[in-house]
Amino acid sequence: MKTYTNTGNKDTRSGFGAGLTELGKTNENVVALCADLIGSLKMDDFKANHPERFFQVGIAEANMIGIAAGMTIGGKIPFTGTFANFSTGRVYDQIRQSVAYSDKNVKICASHAGLTLGEDGATHQILEDIGLMKMLPGMTVINTCDYNQTKAATIAIAKHHGPVYLRFGRPKVANFTSENQIFEIGKALKLTEGTDVTIVATGHLVWEALEASKVLHEKGISAEVINIHTIKPLDDKAILDSVSKTGCIVTAEEHNYLGGLGESVARVLSQHKPTPQEFVATKDTFGESGTPEQLMEKYGLNSNAIIKAVEIVTKRK
Repeated sequence: MKTYTNTGNKDTRSGFGAGLTELGKTNENVVALCADLIGSLKMDDFKANHPERFFQVGIAEANMIGIAAGMTIGGKIPFTGTFANFSTGRVYDQIRQSVAYSDKNVKICASHAGLTLGEDGATHQILEDIGLMKMLPGMTVINTCDYNQTKAATIAIAKHHGPVYLRFGRPKVANFTSENQIFEIGKALKLTEGTDVTIVATGHLVWEALEASKVLHEKGISAEVINIHTIKPLDDKAILDSVSKTGCIVTAEEHNYLGGLGESVARVLSQHKPTPQEFVATKDTFGESGTPEQLMEKYGLNSNAIIKAVEIVTKRK
């Protein structure tokens, strides 16, 4: 069984900051806009080195999206930065009308997504943003798993023409993917080979899926773990190829089970290969205040929850 090493916990938002710093050096068309959260989005270095390409919009997220859409007309590649809740829920109309409908080349970069925002509580946590974004025609939706992958994705989306929603988080999590990886939009990554169950995970749940696979291996269950970093466009082939071998699947995400990765996978399976599926996700609820670890445990978003889901779904084959 292939194993992965955590090279040290790092926050994914810092991966975004590192990627933006790299883009600042290599692509003069990249501009950055922030809604009064420079430190939280790790945009300090870009601002310091490219002040003429950085725009502090203030607490005016809707205005930020409108400005970004306008900048694309002049050939700029704007990266907007704020919390995921404010990046989507607060400005959905502007994204729909000015970015998606108009097919503007805006990169909507959203930190502090999901429950792991932690103590700030339900008003700042968002568990429906993937659903909001994936339903917009032409929108690419990416949810990265660690620092290295977030940095690589940030660099990659600058080369992709069209609107992108890039989702990442606040807490320090395991950093285990390759430092020099090339990020390919829409291409799932098979992390472990397995024959008994497929686990497809996204974001912070990818490491939890790998941890779960170790325990399952000890129990005699062979789990195939796939990192779905791009939720739209979804890598249908990777999913179908895997379930053709394993016969059942668990989807894992830090998001509402309504509208997220799990529903996208269910659509693919229902159309092409009906397969027993279990969902590891929040169940139509808002979050609450607590540490990330406490919340992930309470809402069933960790390796233990994945193990339980696997034990249920393998009995349904």
